[in-house]
Amino acid sequence: MLLHSTVKEKEEINRAFDEAVRLASNTAKKLPPDIRLALYARYKHATQRNHIVAFDQLADNDLRGAFKYNAMIQVRGLSITEAKVEYIDLVNMHIRD
Repeated sequence: MLLHSTVKEKEEINRAFDEAVRLASNTAKKLPPDIRLALYARYKHATQRNHIVAFDQLADNDLRGAFKYNAMIQVRGLSITEAKVEYIDLVNMHIRD
């Protein structure tokens, strides 16, 4: 289980995550919006850039912001390592050839 990952396992996850970020950043594939949101939320959470704005602070008719907000809420219970592993899995399923 990820809760008791060894230092070596975490280093391997970090390397795989960095590679997955590189692949996702450079892909020409057009991913469906739900996959892009899943990648977005897991990346933000994994890199500790997951500052969730209060829902009432979203601008009226900010549909994009509402979808991002929802995606971030869905990952808030994950550890950083779990977010990285899920990001890697999404890249492997949808981007890696």
